[in-house]
Amino acid sequence: MARSLKKGPFVDQKLLEKIKKLKPRTKEIIKTWSRNCTITPEMVGFTFGVHNGREFIPVQVAEDMVGHRLGEFSQTTKFSRHGGKIQRELEAKTTTREAEKLKTTTSPPPSR
Repeated sequence: MARSLKKGPFVDQKLLEKIKKLKPRTKEIIKTWSRNCTITPEMVGFTFGVHNGREFIPVQVAEDMVGHRLGEFSQTTKFSRHGGKIQRELEAKTTTREAEKLKTTTSPPPSR
């Protein structure tokens, strides 16, 4: 559900104070736990360390991120592949194909 228009977007005030102290495009990472903070135009060019529950994920803010939330760019779960036996068979086929391609491209041309 969207936030009320009369309230405006949620922006953490402590985060804005940290931004005002720094210059844009610096290498310093601003650590934050505020995943629900909306990205504003003032944040463009800064790098935020967004906490995902275990570690801080560095997020470089660009212009096309304005309006999104910081938490959208810091995944909380790690994707492990789907499948079981069938998936292993498919992966084995692709590795053999890649090995064959390498053999054909690296073999020297036949001499006369």
